[in-house]
Amino acid sequence: MSAVADPDPLVLEEVSLTLPSPAGPVEILRGLDVRVGSGERVALVGPSGSGKSSLIAVAAGLERPTGGRVRLFGQDLARLDEDGRARLRRGRVSLVFQGFHLLPSMTAAENVAAPMEIAGQRDATAIARDWLDRVGLSARGHHYPHQLSGGEQQRVALARALAPRPSLLFADEPTGNLDAAKAGHVGELLFELVAMTGAALVLVTHDEALAARADRTVRLRDGRVAEAA
Repeated sequence: MSAVADPDPLVLEEVSLTLPSPAGPVEILRGLDVRVGSGERVALVGPSGSGKSSLIAVAAGLERPTGGRVRLFGQDLARLDEDGRARLRRGRVSLVFQGFHLLPSMTAAENVAAPMEIAGQRDATAIARDWLDRVGLSARGHHYPHQLSGGEQQRVALARALAPRPSLLFADEPTGNLDAAKAGHVGELLFELVAMTGAALVLVTHDEALAARADRTVRLRDGRVAEAA
């Protein structure tokens, strides 16, 4: 009997999201359909307010959609409570944001090792050192975030996200806080390391050159998919 193929890491079907505001309900997402295959790299582009970051929040199970269905690794997120969603993400989903979100009281190496230590992974410190080397920061492992440049902090954030070798990486404007030179370096590293690990990537970006490196681009407008190519 032939083996059953693994489910796509991420499937969104007719997903909507409406949030309250002083002026009344605001429709953020309006019937989105998005599918991401294993190892696929998908860029989400569109103007500010088009729903890109909200899509990531819903897809990662950080925000509950108002309607539709989100399946993460074949699991319907609506059937899971907050703890269940956290367990599903653990070791399989990582996130990188525009803000680096490093813990200021921890060194670069400790920041990278922390998620693995929490998950009980053996040799977390050695793995963290290896990943700092992969992002060109082997000499900066004992430095604290305030001692690192913005580009260096984002490289530490990349190492932290990918060191557990997740199956799916969400990256929300990972180069948005960097100048052109540092953004180019971080963007190259992102795609190089994602390819090395085999992780699927969902990338939110305003950088068309960075988006062009993805396998596929999904353009959002007013909370809807305007174009997928």
